[in-house]
Amino acid sequence: MARENAVSRPLYLGPRIKRLRRELGLTQGAMAEDLGISPSYIALIERNQRPLTADLLLRLARSYRLDVTDLAAEDRDDYARRLAEVLRDPLFAEIDLPALEVADIATSFPGMAEAMLRLHGAYAREQQALAGLRAGAGTDRAADPVGEARAFLSARRNYFPTLDSRAESLAGEVDKAGGSAEWVRQQGTRVRRLPAEVMMGAIRRYDRHGEQLLLDETLSPSARDWQIALHIAYTGLRTEIATLVRGESFASPTAAQLVRRALASYGAAALVMPYERFARAVDAHAYDVEALAGQFGVGFEQVAHRLTTLGKPGQERVPFFFIRVDAAGNVSKRLDGAGFPFAAHGGGCPLWSLHDAFRRPGEVLTQWLELPDGQRFFSIARTVTSGGGGFGKPASLRAIAIACAAEHAPKLVYAHTAQGSAPPAPTPIGLTCRLCQRADCTARAEPPLGRDVLPDDFRRAAQPFSFGES
Repeated sequence: MARENAVSRPLYLGPRIKRLRRELGLTQGAMAEDLGISPSYIALIERNQRPLTADLLLRLARSYRLDVTDLAAEDRDDYARRLAEVLRDPLFAEIDLPALEVADIATSFPGMAEAMLRLHGAYAREQQALAGLRAGAGTDRAADPVGEARAFLSARRNYFPTLDSRAESLAGEVDKAGGSAEWVRQQGTRVRRLPAEVMMGAIRRYDRHGEQLLLDETLSPSARDWQIALHIAYTGLRTEIATLVRGESFASPTAAQLVRRALASYGAAALVMPYERFARAVDAHAYDVEALAGQFGVGFEQVAHRLTTLGKPGQERVPFFFIRVDAAGNVSKRLDGAGFPFAAHGGGCPLWSLHDAFRRPGEVLTQWLELPDGQRFFSIARTVTSGGGGFGKPASLRAIAIACAAEHAPKLVYAHTAQGSAPPAPTPIGLTCRLCQRADCTARAEPPLGRDVLPDDFRRAAQPFSFGES
């Protein structure tokens, strides 16, 4: 009986047919001509307003040499999965939504399922936009060059193959020369270490006229090597960086400069930690950031940063999200290689151990996280210091964190548990209070958008706010 129902059920494959048509490079008119139907009928099928008949399914298979069983795998399972994910939003927490009903909507009313998915997507985008406006973000890209630069990196998942390839080649040359300073000297540039007062506030300066690379003599050996690597990136990778920047239309010169800086830093990391060598070390040390820092002679932050860039096809490693904040919660660096939905504006969640790291400087803090939609991540946080180098010289203390999806965590030494024991329960966090619908959070700083706050004349709950029905 179940098989009979499955066969007689209407087959709605709108998104799949649309995707297939685009993959084949066809217009709706061209596909309609191939199948012997009208373009308007193709449009109705793609919008899930008409089912795909058995005859049309066979014509598709014959015309484009497709496997019918693959094509007919149906999108209803995908709709059911996506609907279930959307309905885990705390916005729907008080509504009884049995899985059977969700599956029935996906199967019997695909148009409604698609409409709900689009509506929730628009709602989520609007929530984030409202939070951004509240934080003072304008709609003019030129007014937010930092956001524009971050968007550039995020769109490419912080992976730039041309930089990695050229940097790996340069790393081979540096090794043969006996080190980065010697390689620079062989290129005709002298490396000199000078007192801070002579450097006049700079820690690195390239004297083009005198062909000298000048470095603050108080830099540690690892910091000195890093500054030389940055010089090599700016000079030896100039063509590759310029090509990447020229290919974009930035709204302001500041955004372009920020992108150049980020690409140079990427190139320096790829030079000091060449992709293949670093990837092998990552596997050998099970992503132990401190061990990797010791092996490559760099800092904790530089290794954490490099871990976000390992997206080479066929040689991918665990994708990570990276963030750096100061004690006030200001985000000074954010790199997304893992799809972590961090809010673009506003404070982060105080329950994330990233913010607790300032009370435990130098200690590696690990934490399992769960977002309101049920996504789980594993986080590694620690403080890092920059500046200083002498008595009375100011140093900056910041906290950094890298996070990966929970399914990748077993590959990390930090997530290893005793044999047979389960990982700790995840900490429920939100992106930012204004976007988090967790009603029972005692750490909440302000109510979420779209929720009415109840009066507390006669009843005061443990959490800062009580909310009415949405």
